[in-house]
Amino acid sequence: MWASLAPWVLCLPALAWAQPNSYEVVGDAIPASLTGTAGDAAKGRSIVANRQVGLCLLCHNGPLPEERFQGNLAPGLAGAGGRWSEGQLRLRLTDSRRLNPESIMPAYYRTDGLTQVAKNLAGQPLLTAQQIEDVLAYLMTLKP
Repeated sequence: MWASLAPWVLCLPALAWAQPNSYEVVGDAIPASLTGTAGDAAKGRSIVANRQVGLCLLCHNGPLPEERFQGNLAPGLAGAGGRWSEGQLRLRLTDSRRLNPESIMPAYYRTDGLTQVAKNLAGQPLLTAQQIEDVLAYLMTLKP
């Protein structure tokens, strides 16, 4: 079943052409912002809802009633800001396989060690550091 999702992952657009900023993982989190600035929750909501950018709704469902056909393969986004800390969510967005090697969630910011990447996208994160921070800001608004 998971193998059938591989074409979707390969089709994710590379929106960030700059090399990713370095970050430090502490336990199960990346405690420091990737950009040094706060994210914009409205922009983050837009990225989550956009089926050409984040593709979040392919697997997740969330409190986005205007979006039809939301996923059910991954945890729902409603309440995410209450279930995980900002740093924990940042790591999940950046490199979810660091926590769960079997995860089907793409590494939206990590670029090294990936093997199923189109040659023209190699070394490029799927989301910019600012986009990660924007999505994080949105997810932190989703409290129970």
